Amino acid sequence: MASTLEKLLTPLCGGPPEPPRNKVTVVGVGQVGMACAVSILLRELADELALVDVMEDKLKGEMMDLQHGSLFLKTPKIVADKDYSVTANSRIVVVTAGVRQQEGESRLNLVQRNVNIFKHIIPQITRYSPECIIIVVSNPVDVLTYVTWKLSGLPKHRVFGSGTNLDSARFRFLMAEQLGVHSSSFNGWILGEHGDTSVPVWSGTNVAGVNLQAFNPNIGADGDEENWKETHKMVVDSAYQVIKLKGYTNWAIGLSVADLTESIVRNMNRIHPVSTMVQGMYGIPEHVYLSLPCVLNGGGVASVVNVTLTDQEVAQLRASGATLGNIQKNLQDI
Repeated sequence: MASTLEKLLTPLCGGPPEPPRNKVTVVGVGQVGMACAVSILLRELADELALVDVMEDKLKGEMMDLQHGSLFLKTPKIVADKDYSVTANSRIVVVTAGVRQQEGESRLNLVQRNVNIFKHIIPQITRYSPECIIIVVSNPVDVLTYVTWKLSGLPKHRVFGSGTNLDSARFRFLMAEQLGVHSSSFNGWILGEHGDTSVPVWSGTNVAGVNLQAFNPNIGADGDEENWKETHKMVVDSAYQVIKLKGYTNWAIGLSVADLTESIVRNMNRIHPVSTMVQGMYGIPEHVYLSLPCVLNGGGVASVVNVTLTDQEVAQLRASGATLGNIQKNLQDI
């Protein structure tokens, strides 16, 4: 007897279904991973979303919760499994997995613990999706992006980190709020390392093409009577404040990663400050990843914008490079 399905539909194509063209995988279903997943779904960027984690119950629960909202989404397939075969044929893989820093733990120990996790994750990703682009979100993002590049064997333009894309968004929001304009109308970059030693490019800050240094030559410097330097301090402290208030950060980084994903999926050639290999740039000798303005398109990082920086800004970039290089020299088994 024919089933209900057989009675309902008359097949016209007997071959296997077409593989997904814009499959996105998110590794790690913690607060950050799920914020990335939801943001990507709401931007309608994926024709299939895969989730991976070692916590099976939470993983299944998150998958089911999203699937139950399928009526309100434009992504026809949402899957999840702890087995990386579920990630096969991904175009983009977003890595948010990792461990948090414990009280009294050194930065190097934290990095090494995450390296050990990545040694399991990255080969699995490239095994099932050898043509993918990997976006690293886990912290410390610059070092872990370097680790991902080394472990994956992928070309450097297909491995980058979320870097200072969020730092720059915070900077633009805070500066625009003080200037009385929308954040999209203020132009300014935070480059270098994601975190405490990030580099605000005060020399390039502008509104509608009007450079702010023309009005205040000391903007952002120690001698600035208006103390705009405090805004960069607020950027650096932002994550700590949010973590203190709610326990973690997730929404802004999720939106940031979705924005990066869109530039790739839609082949947009938009410029984002993301963590890329900078060896040989600005006199940096180390093989390190730092954030510079990068053109993102369907192939990944297509090119890097040669920003004109002051001597002080270049010195700050080099110092970050040296710090990261020293950390990487002590990493084991990569």
